Amino acid sequence: MRVLLDACVLFPTVMREVLLGVAAEGLFEPRWSARILEEWARATVKLGPGAETIARGEIATLRLRFPRAEVPEAPGVEQRLWLSDPNDIHVLASAIAGHCDAIMTSNASDFPKHILAEEGLDRLDPDGFLLVLFAQNPQAVTRAAHAVLAEAQRLSAEPWDMRSLLKKARLPRLAKALTR
Repeated sequence: MRVLLDACVLFPTVMREVLLGVAAEGLFEPRWSARILEEWARATVKLGPGAETIARGEIATLRLRFPRAEVPEAPGVEQRLWLSDPNDIHVLASAIAGHCDAIMTSNASDFPKHILAEEGLDRLDPDGFLLVLFAQNPQAVTRAAHAVLAEAQRLSAEPWDMRSLLKKARLPRLAKALTR
């Protein structure tokens, strides 16, 4: 399954790392565009000085880790599309150009299911998607989540546990499933 990741699911570090860990396990193929990655980098500015530089380093690493994930711009496709927020049309166009099955976003209202269905796309929320993957392949999702937890514990002065880390990352249903 090819899934276009919107900037809003790439920007929160823990959410991104769990999703990409699951992708590295072979459970789905991530896709994005250069413009989506740029949105992520620019969104980090609100975190303070140096955050954008760190994000750009993470983006470079991401491109190396998933070399086939970036889809080209699709201006011809963009011209025929409509969404209530014109700033999101490039996301839909990228999903079409990338031959994706779905768009993963936290902004459901910006991507109405009926409009996506006309293009053969579904809309996924990260928590629900990960929960489905956990039900299908609990070992792979657990490995990915534990790797993210270990890295969070290594980088942070806080003694994170799985449930609190994933709840903070807006993945509460996955957190509950992993800690049962």
